[in-house]
Amino acid sequence: MNGKKHRITFIVPAYNEENNIRRFHEETNKTLRGLNNYTCEFVFIDDGSNDSTWQVIKETSNLDSAVKGLRLSRNFGKEMALTAGIIEWTKFSDAVIFMDADLQHPPSVIPKLIQQWELGFQIVTAQRKFIRYPIWREMGSNFFFFMLNRFSKLDIQHKATDFRLLDRKVLEVLQTFPERNRFFRGIIDWMGFKKASITFDSPDRITGKSTFSFNNLFNLAVNSFTSFSLMPLRITGYLGLAVTTASSLLFLYMIITHLVLGLTLFTKLAYFVVFNTLLFGIVLAALGLIALYIGNIHTEVSGRPLYIVQERVGFVDSNLI
Repeated sequence: MNGKKHRITFIVPAYNEENNIRRFHEETNKTLRGLNNYTCEFVFIDDGSNDSTWQVIKETSNLDSAVKGLRLSRNFGKEMALTAGIIEWTKFSDAVIFMDADLQHPPSVIPKLIQQWELGFQIVTAQRKFIRYPIWREMGSNFFFFMLNRFSKLDIQHKATDFRLLDRKVLEVLQTFPERNRFFRGIIDWMGFKKASITFDSPDRITGKSTFSFNNLFNLAVNSFTSFSLMPLRITGYLGLAVTTASSLLFLYMIITHLVLGLTLFTKLAYFVVFNTLLFGIVLAALGLIALYIGNIHTEVSGRPLYIVQERVGFVDSNLI
């Protein structure tokens, strides 16, 4: 790094985080006071909250000119909130750091991220050592990362988070990605670049509860697989081939036992009903998987905006210099 001050932007998506915004801002600023060689600023993205999150962001921006805010017209999801932060402001940044507003991404880790960036790494990811998740979520997470790494060209670290630093070069490339069904961790790992990783202990939420429900996690997993892997379609094809082969062999066995050996173990109708039902189920499963891929294609080609900004705060022309 040279002698000039570098600009780092913290992109913080927030959904119903009215009780955490001020605390996050205060705790992060305490850490940033020791970073004399950097100009730091915040971009909070209110992702369609139905509480007072936006009002708190506006009040914080009025007290601190380094705080900017975007209010999306509805809840577009965390991936789109991150996208909005990147597109709307990061052209003025040398690097960005993604953080959650609930302080489960501890600000004390920020100097470690920046230290790795100073060493020349363009992507610095933060990986949890431990976090208290329900057993179903822990098992689902382990299975998800195993399957995605096994059946795609990605190599995503287990327990890796969205808490990461991206260099300006990475941001410039990331802004060219047009897809709407986004899995940021997958996209960033797919891009390559020089990458480092650090670990951290994730504290419990100070207030409130996580808004990332089972349905959100399931949809993210489905979008991730259909975006980065053809594995579901391949499995369906292999399953169809296996059932066809097995049913053919069984039909041959029925003919041999009936015509050659003179045995009648099962009626033809029984075999027909069982295997016809099985084959019909596989066809339906295949159609469902194909529908997922076609649905993703439809979403990508529809041409709708990635997100809609309803209101901005703190984006003053004089700040763009």
